[in-house]
Amino acid sequence: MDPFTLTNPLAFKTQDQVEERIAGNPFLHPEVAYEWTYGAVYSPKWIKGLTLSADWWHIDMRDIVATLGAQFIIQNSNRAPFDALVTRAAPPPGGQFGPVILVQDPSENIAGAIFEGLDYEAIYILDSSIFGHGDFGRLTTTVNGTWLSRAELQPTPQNKRFGINGQFQSTSFTLTNSLPWHRANFSIFYDGPADTWAGGLDVGAVVHWTGQFEDDNFDLTLATKPQEPRSGDLPNRARKVAAWTTLDLILNYTFNLPPPAAAEVPGFAKDGGKNVKTHDGKEKNVVPVSTAEYGCSNWKWWLNNTTLTLGMQNVTDEDPPFVAGNFENGYDEALATIKGRFWYVGLKKRF
Repeated sequence: MDPFTLTNPLAFKTQDQVEERIAGNPFLHPEVAYEWTYGAVYSPKWIKGLTLSADWWHIDMRDIVATLGAQFIIQNSNRAPFDALVTRAAPPPGGQFGPVILVQDPSENIAGAIFEGLDYEAIYILDSSIFGHGDFGRLTTTVNGTWLSRAELQPTPQNKRFGINGQFQSTSFTLTNSLPWHRANFSIFYDGPADTWAGGLDVGAVVHWTGQFEDDNFDLTLATKPQEPRSGDLPNRARKVAAWTTLDLILNYTFNLPPPAAAEVPGFAKDGGKNVKTHDGKEKNVVPVSTAEYGCSNWKWWLNNTTLTLGMQNVTDEDPPFVAGNFENGYDEALATIKGRFWYVGLKKRF
């Protein structure tokens, strides 16, 4: 989308797709990043099985090596240094901007970006044995998420930093994808009781939630200041991308077959192959085990410690929310990667 040719006659508007040439840059500087994190973990004694944790993090990146993307360059092509990266055809009579026919997108050192937020998690493990009626397995409930409190971008040293948190970011902008203020996951899993056939069972559900965020209102409203995306000539076009919730189901079963019976060593062990006397006169527990019939040619060896996985992503087949700023297909590409219902089966052997 080219905000500078929207009012041009049709023949002088920039097309939805233009040529973009991505190139290297021999004058790049090394990237530098400064980071600090404060965290805490709390497990209250009065609620057995509960663990709470939180991490407040801050990342300050400078001289970031990235391509800016054709969309970002075009929407800033009315000023230096971006105007030198865009080639336009002749403008209409009396107009200032002609349609874009070529965008040069070399790797650049972006002046800087700051990201800051809170990661949090709560885990509660309910062990059925605490009720004194036997072991029937355990339930593990987890809530974790990220709250993005700050995200600021400074493309060049001549620009002021402006906020990009809570906004849709075009996939052509390689620094990051869309930046919702809040993302969270909720899960509950059941594990079978140990020392039973159900000991390898692990079944549960995961709910993924992405909070709402601003659409590409800088382009939609024809704003001139990126830090004020709703201040353009068409403020009524500003909109938010709806929240999105999906459900996944997962079933894992790990085969834990018992080892073969211990084989006694004639002439070495006594008391049924349990104890031997060492040189200092003390007795030591020794259980010699023969693996002659438990090698890789045995089907039990191949099945033991093998995990079978069956799952389904996006069980309710929820479509990603519509994004007006994405001219390609109307979806946020980062969210659309799991568009549609998806079955999967897995098999993993641990040696």
